[in-house]
Amino acid sequence: MRPIARPRLLVLAGLAALAACGKGGGGQQPANGAAPRTVDVPQTVGAEVPGTTPMNQRVAVLGFLNKRNGIAQELILRPGQSARVGDAIVRLRACETSASWEAQKLTGAFVQLDVKEPRDPQDRYRRVFSGWLYKETPSLNVVEHPIYDVWPKSCAMKRPGDEVPAAPAASSASNRSSAPKSPRPAPAPKAAPGPSTNAETASANRAR
Repeated sequence: MRPIARPRLLVLAGLAALAACGKGGGGQQPANGAAPRTVDVPQTVGAEVPGTTPMNQRVAVLGFLNKRNGIAQELILRPGQSARVGDAIVRLRACETSASWEAQKLTGAFVQLDVKEPRDPQDRYRRVFSGWLYKETPSLNVVEHPIYDVWPKSCAMKRPGDEVPAAPAASSASNRSSAPKSPRPAPAPKAAPGPSTNAETASANRAR
């Protein structure tokens, strides 16, 4: 039997080592013990139901409060617009309302709040909030900032089926009363002729 050449042995040994790594390496952790880091990717807006107001045409009204001076004001924005109030910038990314047939009525807005860093020579802003806010259930998500507060008040949009159907026109037959008509009163009887007087009898005899 001819001995196997050394290069061929090296190739076979390498293949065996690779096979062993493929069987047991799937569940191995990194040598330093650090867990893999996950990154949240923003979701894109899918296709909307025909008849629904497009996102860029919706109009939201946000409440904005400055806790230092107690001044509250309304910000009217479309998704994609922003408003600067003092040292804060409020951005509206989206707004949504529940459909008319849904049991739970919610008015939500995806809001981002950036606040200017104090004593920063470059006037940089720091994001202090980014997420959905709900009018009916504000406790689900709140803006935790010592000076500024933002909350949704309304979102103007329409969905298929939200239109209220017009009331059907009443027919002439329905306008007629279903109560039985009262009978017409009977005509009054004619008065019987009274007895003629003597003068009338005499004048009648002369006429004959």
